[in-house]
Amino acid sequence: MAARKEIDGSASVPEFYGKELRFKREEAGLTLERLVDGSFYGVTYLSEIERGERRMPLDLARHVDRVLKTDGFFARRCEDVRKARRKGHAPYFERVLEAEKRAETIQQWSPTVFPGLLQTAPYMRALFRAEWAQDLPEEIDEKINGRLARAQLFEQDHKKPEYCVVLHESLLRLTVLPGAQMAEQLDHIAALIRRGRVFTQILPWNSGAHALMLGNAMVLDFSDAPPMVYMEGQHHGNTVDDPAIVKQYRRSYDLLRAAALPLEASLAMIEDAAEDYRNGPQSD
Repeated sequence: MAARKEIDGSASVPEFYGKELRFKREEAGLTLERLVDGSFYGVTYLSEIERGERRMPLDLARHVDRVLKTDGFFARRCEDVRKARRKGHAPYFERVLEAEKRAETIQQWSPTVFPGLLQTAPYMRALFRAEWAQDLPEEIDEKINGRLARAQLFEQDHKKPEYCVVLHESLLRLTVLPGAQMAEQLDHIAALIRRGRVFTQILPWNSGAHALMLGNAMVLDFSDAPPMVYMEGQHHGNTVDDPAIVKQYRRSYDLLRAAALPLEASLAMIEDAAEDYRNGPQSD
């Protein structure tokens, strides 16, 4: 039997909510199975809520309040948890925030910026300040903290999700930051690669026509749910779970990976670019 994982209720609002849910359930002498009985949700779903990994739907919160006789506590607080989880992120990104934590694999194509999961804080700040120059410093900090929290996926003990990303070579030479900070950004990606946490391929700048030229894409696969595709513009994002469309995006992504450099060659290119930034001005 797997060891019972303790929940740090001080870590965040979702963790506090989940810890209170587990406490009330165990105080009532109920198993996960007994508590979800009569709802439309499964044991795994409720367990992930208790660990702070998934949001509580309102209908399930009302069911829990009825069974545990908690006087509407969980229904009243589930919206607070939802807001806390989304803090620092756009509303349209909420579904992806939850999906990333449950994904078995994430496959991403990012042609114009390093993906949020790979960005360092200075890189994030430069992007946010370019787009949201009118925001107060604390508002920018909130966005940065929210994005950094996503990257904790790579700091956990287990090896999920398996994250594969294709980057355009131009990103290695696009000087978003001063040289030393660009080197740190590239070193950060290289370190994740060497730890086996991400699998990164570079699409050469002279590769010609290739699949997915019209935009970015993220394909997420789950053990307990259908796969999903996420596409993002500057001020909007769309998730698609239609099986036929997901299949087309997966095929396009496979074609893109076939056109990109192998893993070892891609890592060498990233590390070479980092050295160029460290050693001074780059040549044309």
